[in-house]
Amino acid sequence: MMNQTLLMEFSLMGFTESQMLLRLHTVVFSLIYLVAMMENLIIILLTVLDQRLHSPMYFFLRHLSFVDLCLISATLPKSIFNSITFSDFISFLGCVLQLFCVVLLSGSEIGILTAMSYDRYIAICHLLHYEGVMSKGVCVQLMTISWLNGGVLGILYSSGTFSLNFCGSTKIHQFFCDVPALLKLSCSKEYATINVCVAIGVCYAFSCLVCIVISYVYIFTTVLKIPTRQKQSRAFSTCLPHLIVVSAFLLTGAIAYLKPVSDEPSLLDLFVSVFYSVVPPTLNPVIYCLRSKDIKSALGKILSKVKKEIPF
Repeated sequence: MMNQTLLMEFSLMGFTESQMLLRLHTVVFSLIYLVAMMENLIIILLTVLDQRLHSPMYFFLRHLSFVDLCLISATLPKSIFNSITFSDFISFLGCVLQLFCVVLLSGSEIGILTAMSYDRYIAICHLLHYEGVMSKGVCVQLMTISWLNGGVLGILYSSGTFSLNFCGSTKIHQFFCDVPALLKLSCSKEYATINVCVAIGVCYAFSCLVCIVISYVYIFTTVLKIPTRQKQSRAFSTCLPHLIVVSAFLLTGAIAYLKPVSDEPSLLDLFVSVFYSVVPPTLNPVIYCLRSKDIKSALGKILSKVKKEIPF
């Protein structure tokens, strides 16, 4: 058997072996990456520059955009580069770093989404106490806890995965280094360490999901008591996007990590990984900001200033 410390590189699985389709893959992924970068950078800049967007809700949204920006940057650039150069290699250290970043950022995103549900709960169910409860200190604490939890998960998953022995093929059936794909390459007979890591990750995600569900049970109960339909629809419009994001992110992540490990490469694995690592960073800004009048107003204000300063 060959120990994992002797490996110098892995090879990542591409979506296709056809050079023409690889070029198409490069164009599509490059466009997705540029759109995601632009969307999330715009939200970060707007929530920093506009004083009206300094509320707790936009504080969490700004950090969510930053996490999404980092998450998509941890996976797509390497895949795009490999498609351009018609190669599939990633160094051992690069694989370790990529796995650590993906798990860290995914864990942090779950924590931020949970904090956002708590923020919505306080805003709708305890509006009179909102400013006192959701103070700047509380928001910073919630954000710190989210990042710390993500960091702990990243360390556990990366150390647990690369403590295994790898032998034979180094072909990762995935377009980035991910735990389920790496487990297929392991020749270790026991997965006790990584099983404990997965169990901790599942408990963390499940506890976050429970907190989110409880928050929304109280939120919907309160909203349904509102006498006017207009106010009800306004409250639902701020909550439903968050539920869509949480459901899509947790569902695809659960499918990727909890389904039985198969020795055969599957396109389903590739598409599932795209849905939890690429789709959320691209769609989150659209889902959260499509109905936000504050974001639209701030963006319009910035664009009007730019238009006045740039002569035509």
